[in-house]
Amino acid sequence: MKDQNRIPRREFIKSSAVIASAIAVPSVLTAGCTEDKHWPEGKLNIAVVGLGMGFGNMKNCLDENIVALCDVDKRRMDGRLDDFKEKYPEKVVPHTYQDYKVMFKEVGDLIDAVVIATPDHTHAIIAMAAMKLGKHVYCQKPLTHSVYESRMLTKAAEKYNVATQMGNQGASGDDTAWVCESIWNGDIGEITEVHAWTNRPIWPQCLNKPEDTPRKPSGLDWDSWLGPAKVRPYSPMYHPWNWRGWFDFGTGALGDMACHILDVAMRSLRLQYPTGIQASSSKWTIESPPEAEKVTYYFPKRESYRNVEMPEVKVTWYDGGFTPDRPFELEDGEMMGDRDGGVLFVGTKGKIICGCYAKNAKRLPTKEFKDYSPVIKERLVEGGLQGHEKDWIRACKEDPASRVKTKSHFAYAGPFNEIVVMGTIAARLASIQRILKWDGENMKFTNIKPDDKMRIPKFVKLDTTTKVPRYNTEYEIINAYEYAQNLINEKPRKGWELNL
Repeated sequence: MKDQNRIPRREFIKSSAVIASAIAVPSVLTAGCTEDKHWPEGKLNIAVVGLGMGFGNMKNCLDENIVALCDVDKRRMDGRLDDFKEKYPEKVVPHTYQDYKVMFKEVGDLIDAVVIATPDHTHAIIAMAAMKLGKHVYCQKPLTHSVYESRMLTKAAEKYNVATQMGNQGASGDDTAWVCESIWNGDIGEITEVHAWTNRPIWPQCLNKPEDTPRKPSGLDWDSWLGPAKVRPYSPMYHPWNWRGWFDFGTGALGDMACHILDVAMRSLRLQYPTGIQASSSKWTIESPPEAEKVTYYFPKRESYRNVEMPEVKVTWYDGGFTPDRPFELEDGEMMGDRDGGVLFVGTKGKIICGCYAKNAKRLPTKEFKDYSPVIKERLVEGGLQGHEKDWIRACKEDPASRVKTKSHFAYAGPFNEIVVMGTIAARLASIQRILKWDGENMKFTNIKPDDKMRIPKFVKLDTTTKVPRYNTEYEIINAYEYAQNLINEKPRKGWELNL
């Protein structure tokens, strides 16, 4: 950087010498511009990595300085930059990069905080790099792609003492607080069952590996997009839209939406690691999740909280069109949740239902409890759902010794995300015919033996060449123990290892 003394910096930012020594950048990576730019003093300097969903997160951070934008796809980068210039002409134009490593090397001393909104499989590696440099981190949901990655980010947030937030904005919503207070009051008694569902996937799943190998689009850094995933040719089946429908890059419907929908259950019931899980699903392939699944978690008894006991509880997740049975307390025509999904709490004295993000929470039957509203005692986030990013910005600016934690800080979001992504494994292990017992502390299933075998579908194809169409499926017999461990603790390709 030229004339670095002219660049505003917050007192808690590490020196550029420390930053330069922390990151080694291959010379082949594309660099961004490094000309002098000057942002207003006294504001947080934010970089945004991943300009699909990240551009939306950025809009909720515009009271601060947006100092850098980063995306592996130059076409999207250029389009977002044009949008930025047009919509926010009064703002200083950010630096732009295709690789976050180059960004940290060139303007790392300028950056206070990072928003990460890349595909799931690159969340952890970018978040870890940022935290190691002392940057505060806002990371989109799911927090990570694997159980191990979640554990590592939880440890990193504690070690580097930065402000963190997972991007499940329902955690900051007033309705989430409403449900928590109602349950903690004991108004519907002890919760013994929870049912949660989503309309996802809205992208194709149960896919076979693409057979065609079209030319990579100009301006796309494909190697950086792949990140820790194993190398393969570019395909439009992966980028820019359908990456959620592939195991190597996304986490399917459960990974995409459970951090939004199940948050209110995790929070209100003070859930820790489950002791067991089972799942069933429609067809899937070794490459791609099923189009529909049902996953049941078994949680042990917890300590009582406020006015309610916390007994064993069964939490069942449904996606791909599956939903729980409709409660009798709903009126004919009354919507169950909302178009994106919902949660039904079944207590010993009543029921509560809400939509995605815990929206429109209500006690059933609605007519009987139309005037019901618990007194909310916990801290509410200014702006509710729309204040999720701003609450993180607030925490970034506070003294670490007295910082008020965000609603989805990594000490909460990390263990929560472990449960979510552990659930994405369950349907793939269904063929071993058992309720899987889970040891959360040690991140492993305890009732899969080292010599257990299982059958997995290598591919599924619909054959329409005969008079009677049929599915042709090829299976492979593998070691179940090794398969499960590899899914829990994914091995990245060389150069993309996750280290504290």
